[in-house]
Amino acid sequence: MTEPTVEPTATLRVFLVDDHAMFRAGVRAELGAFVDVIGEASTVADAISAITASQPDVVLLDVHMPDGGGVEVIRRAAQDEGDGKPPCFLALSVSDAAEDVIAVIRAGARGYVTKTISAGELADAIRRVHDGDAVFSPRLAGFVLDAFAGAPPPAPADDSELDQLTAREREVLQLIARGYMYKEIAHRLGISPKTVEAHVSAVLRKLQLSSRHELTRWAAERRLVDP
Repeated sequence: MTEPTVEPTATLRVFLVDDHAMFRAGVRAELGAFVDVIGEASTVADAISAITASQPDVVLLDVHMPDGGGVEVIRRAAQDEGDGKPPCFLALSVSDAAEDVIAVIRAGARGYVTKTISAGELADAIRRVHDGDAVFSPRLAGFVLDAFAGAPPPAPADDSELDQLTAREREVLQLIARGYMYKEIAHRLGISPKTVEAHVSAVLRKLQLSSRHELTRWAAERRLVDP
């Protein structure tokens, strides 16, 4: 693949969110010739406060972190948005799972690329996202097209699997599928995290699924989560 030609521009301000210090250092070193990396954070809370203070043009973020990851950064950044122009979000992750791609795009990211990308390609992706394009690593674009353009029709009201769930279990299912963590769901529903965990276990058992990733895919296939 031919490396894109990217001219250095100090005016494009990028903020990096990833919980691995060595990876952040590597990205900063590789991108330094192309953009102005104005800051970095390893947690969601630190990212939100720094993004609000520095107002970058583009936020480059990981999908999975111990305290929430990319979906939570995007959601909370939108909540904390002031008078300034909101940044664009580009996911940079080792994961190429369809449910991760769909979740972060639904949250508001403009693109999703994997960590196998070269420095020049990444700089080009950052610029394109900032210019308003949607950017994806080649095999990931199909996931987004399937989710938003060619998704299966909504499940009928008498879906036998869905009918197994209580009203509370359906609420928890939808919030899990949107990327919320147990503590966030507990806060929204006014219940304890342990109760949320119990509901998730019950949903997984009833639907014969084994993980929250499978749960997210199940919900997306039935159009239970709005784009």
